[in-house]
Amino acid sequence: MSDKNLKNIIGKAFNDIADAIESGQFGEKKRVGITLLGSEHGVDNILKGAELAQSRDNSIEVVLIGPKVDTNLKIVEANTEDEQHKVMEQLLDSKEIDSCVTMHYNFPIGVSTVGRVVTPGIGKEMIIATTTGTSSAHRVEGMVKNALYGIITAKSLGIKDPTVGILNLDGARQVEKALKELNENGYIVNFTESLRADGGAVMRGNDLLTGTPDVMVTDTLTGNLLMKVFSSFNTGGSYEAMGFGYGPGVGEGYDRTILILSRASGVPVVANAISYAASVAKGDIKKVSKDEFKAAKSAKLGDILSSLTKEKKKDDDEEVVAPDKEIVTGSVSGIDILDLEDAVKALWKNGVYAESGMGCTGPIVMINEAKVDTAFEILKKEGYVS
Repeated sequence: MSDKNLKNIIGKAFNDIADAIESGQFGEKKRVGITLLGSEHGVDNILKGAELAQSRDNSIEVVLIGPKVDTNLKIVEANTEDEQHKVMEQLLDSKEIDSCVTMHYNFPIGVSTVGRVVTPGIGKEMIIATTTGTSSAHRVEGMVKNALYGIITAKSLGIKDPTVGILNLDGARQVEKALKELNENGYIVNFTESLRADGGAVMRGNDLLTGTPDVMVTDTLTGNLLMKVFSSFNTGGSYEAMGFGYGPGVGEGYDRTILILSRASGVPVVANAISYAASVAKGDIKKVSKDEFKAAKSAKLGDILSSLTKEKKKDDDEEVVAPDKEIVTGSVSGIDILDLEDAVKALWKNGVYAESGMGCTGPIVMINEAKVDTAFEILKKEGYVS
C-alpha cells in the first residue's frame, strides 16, 4: 500500500470519527437514494422532502438521482425517468446505496409493496399489505402472500411479533383459514382481534381507522386505494400529506430494496418514505425476507398455496334440491362470500334447509335456530368454517 493511500484511509477514519462525535451517531450510515423526476408537484417537492429527511436523521445519507439541482446533497445525474431507474438499479446492485425511493416502478409478478400509514382514529402507525404490484394472479393466494410480506416488513422495522388482521373483503375467510393452517404447521401468525364486540381476525372499517393490527392484510388494489385515502383525506386528494408512502417491494428471492411513492406525494410523505427506506435497510429486510420464507416453507406454505389455486371439482350435472322451507332466524357466519352458495347447497345435501344472507359482519348462512349447531358441524366438516 502506498503512503498516499494509507494517508487517505487514515484521513477518512478520522473524518468518520469526527462526524460521529459531532452527530452522536456511531456506525456506518445507511445510504438512501431517491429519484427526482416524476412528481406531479415538481422536482423541488422531492428535493425539499429529501433535504428534510437528511436534516432530521444523521444516521443516513440521502443520495439524489436525477438532474442537477441546487443542494448540498450528493447527486448522481440522470435526465429522464428511465435513466433514473437504470442508475438506481446500478447503485443498488453495486451496493453504493442500501435502498431507494422512486415513483412508478414496475416490479416483477410475485413482488408487491408494503405501505405504512398513520391512522386518523388514534394516530397509530399501521402497515398495509399490500399497495402496488402483483403478488399473485389468484386473489386469495395473493392475499396470503401479502400477509407474509407485511410480517416481513414489520419485523424489519423492529416489530418482533407483529399482530395481523385481515380486511373484510371477498376471500378474507379463505385467507384466514390458510393463515391459521400455516400457524398450526409452525409458522407463527399473531392474529389480532377486531375492536368490534364480536372480535375475530377479520377486520372491519373501524379497525382501519384505529389501526387495530400492526399489519392489515388486503388485496393490492384495495390497499392502493386505502393508501390514497389515508394520505390525502385532509387535502382533497391532489396532495398526499400523511404517511410513509407505498413502501418496499417484497417477494421471494427479490433482492432490491426499492420503495414506492405516489406521484402526488407531498414533502412530508417524501421525507417519511426516505426514513422508511432507511429503517428497512437497517433492519436488513432482505435477510428477514429470506428467513421468513424459509420458515413459512417449512410450515408447508407451498402446499397451502397450491390448495388455494386448485380448481374445485363440481358435479354440474347434479341437481341439489332444497329441503322443505323453514323459518330461518338462526345463522352461521365466518363463511367466505366466494363459498356462500356452495355452503348452502352442502347443507341442503345433508337435509338442512338454508338460505344465503349478508349480516353486518359479512356473509352468513341462515338456518332454523334449532339447527344452528347441526349446520355448523356440517359446514365445519365440509371445510366452510373453522
